[in-house]
Amino acid sequence: MRIGVPTEVKSDEYRVAMLPVGVEELTTRGHTVCFQSGAGAGSGMPDDAYREAGAIIVDTAEEVFADADMIVKVKEPQASEYGLIRPGQIVFTYFHFAASDSLTEAMIASGASCYAYETLRDEGGRLPLLTPMSEVAGRMSIQQGAKYLERPQMGRGILLGGVPGVAPARITILGGGIVGANAARIAAGFQANVSILDVNLDRLRYLDDIMPANVNVLFSDRHTILEEIQRADLVVGAVLIPGAKAPQLVRAEDLKIMKPGSVIIDVAVDQGGCIETSRPTTHSDPTYIIDEVVHYCVANMPGAVGRTSTFALCNATLPYMIRLAAQGDSSPSGTLASALNIHRGEIVHQAVADAFQTA
Repeated sequence: MRIGVPTEVKSDEYRVAMLPVGVEELTTRGHTVCFQSGAGAGSGMPDDAYREAGAIIVDTAEEVFADADMIVKVKEPQASEYGLIRPGQIVFTYFHFAASDSLTEAMIASGASCYAYETLRDEGGRLPLLTPMSEVAGRMSIQQGAKYLERPQMGRGILLGGVPGVAPARITILGGGIVGANAARIAAGFQANVSILDVNLDRLRYLDDIMPANVNVLFSDRHTILEEIQRADLVVGAVLIPGAKAPQLVRAEDLKIMKPGSVIIDVAVDQGGCIETSRPTTHSDPTYIIDEVVHYCVANMPGAVGRTSTFALCNATLPYMIRLAAQGDSSPSGTLASALNIHRGEIVHQAVADAFQTA
């Protein structure tokens, strides 16, 4: 199979979809890898490393897309790439279709087969390709929250850990999955007062066992959410329903009860956001303010730490790339079938179909 790796063109995206070792593993199995010049630069990997591993280096995305049977990316195709995708082509990347009508319509029209990292489930029912970026985003959410709580960033002027004689910040995390657990772990290290809200009691019991004493776990309901956001300095949205739109747990009118200068980090924004007032932002222009609450809603948070994120992502994706390249698109089965969202003009993933009421 001919496999193409284009440069990511989403704003402030520095990751790349394949490491040089991935090129080597695929080419030794008889596949060809076409790599766009400069695609690895944002992650600190030069073209020569890919060339030495066996990749064919080309100058433009048009050459990559035209040559490839399968395109591997990090982020969803952008508008400038829609016309480059052709019928019968495989595209393997993060898609998050539920958050974008235009992307979904474009991929249906393309006739391609779209395999989404975020819905691929392994034999244990886990989400192995979503997990590494959720770990990065969860840890980054506290890093970014700490920055935007500073007064020059229009925050409350709060130090997460406080100092002797001054109380630490209060942090509310909506969702106790991979993002929420990683956010809580970093926030706890800052010595903040942390609350994790979730609807899964078994998950709450597990988190209660493993988290330090300054992390409390609470069952998530409307009353508790309102109580927590009213007291919070920082709110992290970390809710996930694989393939579907995130539920909006904080409504627009709820912002009025939050503290002026408090901060929302909505990690769920790439699935539509779990805060009603969330809208996607970029690393170049990451925040906006509504009702004196700072919103940080960057849809590709891990892209800012491209080197760390690329290694974490590619360690997870390579085995599935190898399997998809070997199996092809004719009869995806098992874990690969769970990743197939759109197949040659039709939505085939139930959660994506439900999001657009096409089921």
